[in-house]
Amino acid sequence: MGKKTGTASTYVTGMVAPKVAIVGAGFGGIAAGVKLLRAGIHSFTIFEQSDGVGGTWRDNDYPGCEVDVGSHLYSFSFMPYDWSRNYARQPEVLQYLEDVAAYYGLNSHCRFGTRVIEAVWNEETATYSVASQSDEGGSVERSEFNVVISALGILNHPRYPEWPGLDKFTNRFHTARWDHSQDLRGKRVAVVGTGSTSAQVVPELAPVVEKLYVFQREPGYVAPKGSREFSPAERARFKRPLIRRRERFRMLLPLEMTQFRGSMFRPGTKINSKMKSVCLGFIASSLGDLPDLAAAVTPDYPYPGKRNVLADTFYAALRQDHVELIPRPVLAVTESGIEDSEGVHREIDVLVMATGFQPANFLATLEVVGRDGLSIHEVWKGEPNACFGITVPGVPNFFMLYGPNTNGGEIIHQLETQADYAVGAIKRMLATGSDWMEASVPATERWNRYVQRAIAGTSWQLTNNYYKAASGRNVTQWPNTASVYRLLVKTFARGAELRGRRGERPLSAARRAWR
Repeated sequence: MGKKTGTASTYVTGMVAPKVAIVGAGFGGIAAGVKLLRAGIHSFTIFEQSDGVGGTWRDNDYPGCEVDVGSHLYSFSFMPYDWSRNYARQPEVLQYLEDVAAYYGLNSHCRFGTRVIEAVWNEETATYSVASQSDEGGSVERSEFNVVISALGILNHPRYPEWPGLDKFTNRFHTARWDHSQDLRGKRVAVVGTGSTSAQVVPELAPVVEKLYVFQREPGYVAPKGSREFSPAERARFKRPLIRRRERFRMLLPLEMTQFRGSMFRPGTKINSKMKSVCLGFIASSLGDLPDLAAAVTPDYPYPGKRNVLADTFYAALRQDHVELIPRPVLAVTESGIEDSEGVHREIDVLVMATGFQPANFLATLEVVGRDGLSIHEVWKGEPNACFGITVPGVPNFFMLYGPNTNGGEIIHQLETQADYAVGAIKRMLATGSDWMEASVPATERWNRYVQRAIAGTSWQLTNNYYKAASGRNVTQWPNTASVYRLLVKTFARGAELRGRRGERPLSAARRAWR
């Protein structure tokens, strides 16, 4: 596959070409890099702490890992692919991202094995001092950048439980950090968690282990997925651009229809009731002859409440004689096993923590300091928010991809929308001779009021889930479709921008909430 570079001519302005730091080389970072190249901006660096591109699709290589969105939709609009399955598995997704990076020549822009620690705004130079570290405990290097784009995502910081005694048990690991040196054949294994990851892992482990305990704190709604390989004839058809575009539209349309104005997430709506019935019917058809097990996996909260799980074989795996579902949380861990909340102790050889991530903890691994030396975390006070989920008042020239309240719709569409906006904002700075751009406080407040009003009344607010900050505010979810989000960003986000030259500051009224 040949290398491709930007096709647009380089901008000629009174400014030097802006230096852009992109943090993360997953879908978001790759999208940002490609959009910059297409805009004729080549002066960017992608920092990635892993040894290659891929982001969460490089980190998460557990058995059974695959996408929950149709492959042809879970890919960039600017880069079609010859997918082998309707729901691609992790190795193929990672290969896709590596191929995109190679095709557009992004690897020459990447600094692999390098973690960004902080980005500190300098008012006098209108630049960020970006601190990076090549390895744990290594020396810290600082470089100056005009713009920082965070493409860290929300599924990059594993959530480790705080069970008493966890440190005493040595053969343990998180699914996002799978220990491939562990041979699980013939072992007694405990998997803690029954979310999307567990629903993929459990069917893979069941055929090889001696005993499998599955600990469930609270059941999720599970719907059949229909995962399969494409036939040679199908793959041949999808190579035709018109057929491929039609397939993308065929998959996108149901998402747009069910998620419009958050209808699927509102108890009592027609689509919400239909989807709940599908999940309950799946339990009945899979476990109807095992009433105790069926009752244990039946949620008692509004649909979907938590992230909906798509899995064809999870319930079938739970039926196996050597697989035991424990519908209780873990109380403690000992040197030899695990104890549930009723005090029952089970001897195990390996502990697998499918305990998810910390999606509400935005920028958990990156310290961003804006104007007046104020950290973005100090300003958020535990409630992350941003204008259109991308920019934050008082933090000039800083853009977030997959930022607060943008998880929803179809995520690759969302990321492309955000990358388009960030690159567009950089182009507007160049065109106007501006040194900085940030969101106004009034526009940010209006956006967040709109989002929270749209979230009110959804099942997300009636359920214990990972979408919320400690205060109870939903800080992750977008309550509408990807197309609506793109329309709003393209129509209104530009009007929220404040721009200026070095040494100038926004009017106090426009940034009153920053202090």
